[in-house]
Amino acid sequence: MSFVSLKNVNKQYKGNDKKSVTDFNLNIEKGEFIAFVGPSGCGKSTTLRMIAGFEDVTEGSIEIDGQVVNNLLPRDRGIAMVFQNYALYPHMTVEKNIAFGLKNIKTPKEEIDKKVDWAVDILGLEEYRKRKPKNLSGGQRQRVALGRAIVRNQKVFLMDEPLSNLDAKLRVSMRNEITKLHRELGATTIYVTHDQIEAMTMADRIVVMKDGVIQQIGSPIKLYDEPVNKFVAGFIGSPQMNFIEVNITDNIVEFKDGNKIHLSKGVRDRLQKSGKMILGIRGEDIKFDFLNMNLRKSDILHSTVTNVEVMGNENNIYFSLGDETVVARASKYDLKNIGEKIEFVIDTNRLHFFDVETGENIITYLHEGEPNNEQAKVTSN
Repeated sequence: MSFVSLKNVNKQYKGNDKKSVTDFNLNIEKGEFIAFVGPSGCGKSTTLRMIAGFEDVTEGSIEIDGQVVNNLLPRDRGIAMVFQNYALYPHMTVEKNIAFGLKNIKTPKEEIDKKVDWAVDILGLEEYRKRKPKNLSGGQRQRVALGRAIVRNQKVFLMDEPLSNLDAKLRVSMRNEITKLHRELGATTIYVTHDQIEAMTMADRIVVMKDGVIQQIGSPIKLYDEPVNKFVAGFIGSPQMNFIEVNITDNIVEFKDGNKIHLSKGVRDRLQKSGKMILGIRGEDIKFDFLNMNLRKSDILHSTVTNVEVMGNENNIYFSLGDETVVARASKYDLKNIGEKIEFVIDTNRLHFFDVETGENIITYLHEGEPNNEQAKVTSN
């Protein structure tokens, strides 16, 4: 039995014709870290709020530890929540903010002191315990909010975009803090974010949503390598996957600018269709090095560099292919100049092909023995 289970969960607000969440099905194991990710308005926070009990479920059921919680108050569900805005009491010190929830449920003072000391220590807040929120940095405030959640020792931690108010450096630091805390506590965690990098670096599995509908569920690497549709392929990964309209005849892929490449027999056999489709290729699968160029002499492509982003550890090189601007992730030693004529090849074993109309991935790269997708509803792109 799964520890948290959502079965055919729907949410439709009064007066709205369209559902905010449609047929949401998900099973979460005890101790698992799950991330809900998607653009604004996709339904991820609404789903989290239904799990927490802040929103009613229109249809379907939510179970936590074997108990249907649809009609339970938030305080009776065994959940602790960390919000985007921290929600700290400005007149209370760090230790009093952390202890507040325990006092509300009339926990004995000795136990409160012990739990607060533990939280302050594990979160590195000892020197700040007598300070009030106005005298703390954003990262310190977020740690206090985490402390308030973990001392309650609840069954499930729910986190709603907790890092979105922090600067880039603090976000990286807090990602590590939360991941480390999750490992130490072994707590079941559901984490909502619009930032796919947060989801990729923190979660055991990711739920990608669009317009209230689950697009795909899987591990970070599974979603990156095996997106079920163009939306997932474009949302997961930075920079996003390149998409180029092509025409396929036999084993020839022809771009609109006249460039052509050959499909391997294996890919051709699995594709099993011709005509117009959208080719998808990750930036790191566009190659400039001698070895790859030599291996694919018959498939060398040509273009002109339009922009270069020097990242330090790598370079993002922009140029046209077909009638689209694409980006290649190149070695820091492959530094090109704007306006430079370039030659390159594509790793044809890593191509994706998407249906022009539906956006469905026509060919995926499965790991041996794995299903294509743990759970997915493919919609139009």
